[in-house]
Amino acid sequence: MTTGTADRFAAYLVERDEQGHLRQGVRSLTPGDLPPGEVTIRVAYSGVNYKDGLASRPDGRVVRSYPMVPGIDLAGKVVESADPRFRPGDPVLVTGYELGVSHYGGYAEYARVPGDWVVPLPRGLDLREAMILGTAGFTAALALHRLEEHGLAPGRGPVLVTGASGGVGSVAVAILARRGYEVVASTGKPEAAPYLERLGASRVIPRDEVAVKGGKPLEKQQWVAAIDAVGGDTLAHVLRTTRYGGAVAAVGLTGGSHLHTTVFPFILRGVSLLGIDSVYCPMPLRMRIWQRLAGDLRPEALEDLVYREVELAGLPGAFDDVLAGRVRGRILVRLR
Repeated sequence: MTTGTADRFAAYLVERDEQGHLRQGVRSLTPGDLPPGEVTIRVAYSGVNYKDGLASRPDGRVVRSYPMVPGIDLAGKVVESADPRFRPGDPVLVTGYELGVSHYGGYAEYARVPGDWVVPLPRGLDLREAMILGTAGFTAALALHRLEEHGLAPGRGPVLVTGASGGVGSVAVAILARRGYEVVASTGKPEAAPYLERLGASRVIPRDEVAVKGGKPLEKQQWVAAIDAVGGDTLAHVLRTTRYGGAVAAVGLTGGSHLHTTVFPFILRGVSLLGIDSVYCPMPLRMRIWQRLAGDLRPEALEDLVYREVELAGLPGAFDDVLAGRVRGRILVRLR
């Protein structure tokens, strides 16, 4: 490693000792510390996702090996490449795969990754905008894409977004509104209502209206579709209240990983439950979704999605805020 890569650079490193205690903070790394891969990237921006917050906790259960540089997404410019698809200077982004979990991620000034993980930055987005969207935006867009493949179209009725003030939920509200859907946003933060309305929600409802435990196997039909970032009792209630032939895209589990429901929504109303996996999404579809995010799904006001911007030293506080549910939208990590 010589051309284009600094001899030493800053990274946020999480280490685990023999007693299971975590030590973490900004460290100085060398190119030799980076894992194998064909493409080396000078990282400009990353983001803070729920999984990144878990990576900072001893009981987070997402990091597969230590030491680890968290950060499950990044955007930057190629500085070295052994992959003919990429050349120095190319703007690129990476989300998903093993990034920040078992492969050093985006919280470093340089990252080295397999070429098969790299997405060329689509025309219509710059590096910062790509990470305003990041993994959360990609997940939300993939969910909407799957719902539209199922038959969802504007003008057919309200689409519910749960956990709407979080990263995935915020982008989901914004891209649904951009496409002309009637968006109902559910949130546990009443103070977030003006923000969600600014993103395009036609109606904001309290979390308690959808986070309902138990209830009848089927309840009043309300939504033509839903993007659920919560899981648990909320997802079960959403299934019970989705209209005949509708679909629910499950993208998260901030409210729990369990699902207590019955078969009735599926066999009496023809409701479909669509699982959304943004980690191992095949590259052709991955690139198509990013093209849509730069085009017909690009939110009208990307900056409205930014909660705040931090550098590496500000990550501990950002992790705490994400895990405590205090974040509205996205936290950007600036590395350049």
